[in-house]
Amino acid sequence: MDTIKPPIGFRDNEDKELLQTPIQPEKDFTQDDPWRILRIQGEIVEGFDALSKLPPSVSIFGSARLGPESPYYKQGRELSRLLSEAGLGVISGGGPGLMEAANQGAFEVNGTSVGCSIQLPKEPIPNPYQTIALRFRYFFVRKLMFIKYSVAFVILPGGYGTFDELFEALTLVQTDKIDHFPVILFGSSYWQGMVDWLSQSPLSTGTIDQNDLALFKVTDSPQEAVNIIIDNCRRNNWLR
Repeated sequence: MDTIKPPIGFRDNEDKELLQTPIQPEKDFTQDDPWRILRIQGEIVEGFDALSKLPPSVSIFGSARLGPESPYYKQGRELSRLLSEAGLGVISGGGPGLMEAANQGAFEVNGTSVGCSIQLPKEPIPNPYQTIALRFRYFFVRKLMFIKYSVAFVILPGGYGTFDELFEALTLVQTDKIDHFPVILFGSSYWQGMVDWLSQSPLSTGTIDQNDLALFKVTDSPQEAVNIIIDNCRRNNWLR
């Protein structure tokens, strides 16, 4: 297992310190932020170096709170296994719950199983099913790795963090900042309320249009999700 360990002096509130408004007159932020930029640079370089030789990979997101007793855990594990058997790598947030399911499915068939975990005050335990394990201070650096090394996103049921990753991906696709890769919502019963709301309030108000609703697909089938991803990869010559 290839693990990037936290450096000496690692703190769990780096994001908060970086984003803190500089309104404290007794503290000279011009002395702190330039050094923080070097730490950010180092974290990006470490991530790029560790992931530069990945096969085409799929980021799978989902709740840390839904464990093996959840039907979504079994489905996420199956989805990941199918992706690995098709020659695709799997990237997750590296934590427990549905992130663990994603890594486990790939790990069990000797696939590429990447975990990009985040240092938080309430420490989530990284799952053991990773062939490449990365640890980040900054959410935005971690998100960069998900985007840069993915050819698709699969969004299993989750909370605020999962919503954040979903809508950031949709925004980047909508604004043509990244390739228009598949964004798949897995679990229709979980996502249908959100899809209905998007089809009503934002669409009728004009804040999104019909094309925006076509930027994602909803499915309950691991095989259908994999087929969508593989077909798109082949159209783009990312996978033979």
